[in-house]
Amino acid sequence: MKFFLLLAALVCMNFSVVRAVEPTLRTQTNSSPSSLHTNTIHDSSPVAVPEPSEKAMSFYRSGNVLWCIRTAWSFLLPALILFTGFSARLRSWAQQRGHKWYLTFAFYYTAFTLLCFLINLPLDYYSGFVRLHHYGLSNQTFSKWFGDAFKHLAIFLVSGLAIWWIPFLLIRKSPYRWWFYTGLLAVPFLCLTMLIWPVSIAPLFNKFQPLQDKVIESKILALAGRAGIEGGRVYEVNKSVDTKTLNAYVTGFAGSKRIVLWDNTLRTLNEDELLFVMAHEMGHYVLKHIVKSIAFKSAMIFLLLYAAYRLSGRVIARFKERLGFNTLSDIAALPLISLLVQLFSVVGDPMQMAFSRHQEHEADRFGLELTHNNHAAATGFLKIQQHNLGNPRPGELFILWRSSHPSIGERIDFCNHYHPWETGEPLYFEQYIKP
Repeated sequence: MKFFLLLAALVCMNFSVVRAVEPTLRTQTNSSPSSLHTNTIHDSSPVAVPEPSEKAMSFYRSGNVLWCIRTAWSFLLPALILFTGFSARLRSWAQQRGHKWYLTFAFYYTAFTLLCFLINLPLDYYSGFVRLHHYGLSNQTFSKWFGDAFKHLAIFLVSGLAIWWIPFLLIRKSPYRWWFYTGLLAVPFLCLTMLIWPVSIAPLFNKFQPLQDKVIESKILALAGRAGIEGGRVYEVNKSVDTKTLNAYVTGFAGSKRIVLWDNTLRTLNEDELLFVMAHEMGHYVLKHIVKSIAFKSAMIFLLLYAAYRLSGRVIARFKERLGFNTLSDIAALPLISLLVQLFSVVGDPMQMAFSRHQEHEADRFGLELTHNNHAAATGFLKIQQHNLGNPRPGELFILWRSSHPSIGERIDFCNHYHPWETGEPLYFEQYIKP
């Protein structure tokens, strides 16, 4: 199932949503959006980066252990299904019930998806529910978590049955070039996914509505006008039913592109901090980061599929007796493709994370150049560290494989030192910003 979910996950989970802040910041105040305030004169004093708390370091270390366990399990589970011959037996079972090729695929895919879901459910429950409640970062009830899990399952089943038979058909029709044709089809698929996700999928999990505070909306739209964005759409979403964390993001593609604010964001940040967050998101919009992400991910998918093509034949030739099939076009090869995709994904993660961190740094720079409010930007990041149990200076391995954003310490340091407008130096993105 990993192979089928990866292309969507690369966009929908990580790359169609370009986040302005880390995804877990606990609420700090009970202020309402109408109580947001602004300073007539921006504070220019630097902001120090405090040391993380013991609880934050515990959260950081346990998160690293959990990441290692989940990564190892993502290799072990498809390997067990594959090398025990279970996948071949499952394919034979599907053939008995679906005499036509697509029906065989449908029975196999459904059974395989349900099996993986049930096996992964305890670990998903711990990581997505128990652990977050233990550290005080979640508001979600068990019924909401359980319902969302089954909604995700239904989406994967429906999308898989509708689309994911195509790669296997391409493998059957073109054993030597399937990876190229699949890569070509991935590009419009990524665009389509990003187009429909904000308007059709995300509302299944939370309520989205236009920004309700019209005073704040007018200031955001004025800021957007200076950034050259006309007709921009800003939405708020009731994420407080799920989490105590704070976030804002750009999502969508073409007509569905939008900026989304979590309701926790509106209750937590003061006006100056909120406007910087919005300026950061506008940077993603103006600098065409979503389009660049599609191009980058498409190139990565081509490389990943080609590597899977090159290695899969050798694996099948050596272990075909144990596997129970002798060609990649056999539906029983799905766990093999999953295993290879996961392997090359882990190898490629440092490049993907570095690309994402570069875009986030560009958006930070754009936000500072648009607002000239370094202090508010830095205090916003400071709140993220203090209320999100953050480690402002994580280790190198964490940065390489897990960090899609610059560290909080790096971002605060940049806010403290980047102010070329004070010395009359040209701005990096001045061509995009109106006076």
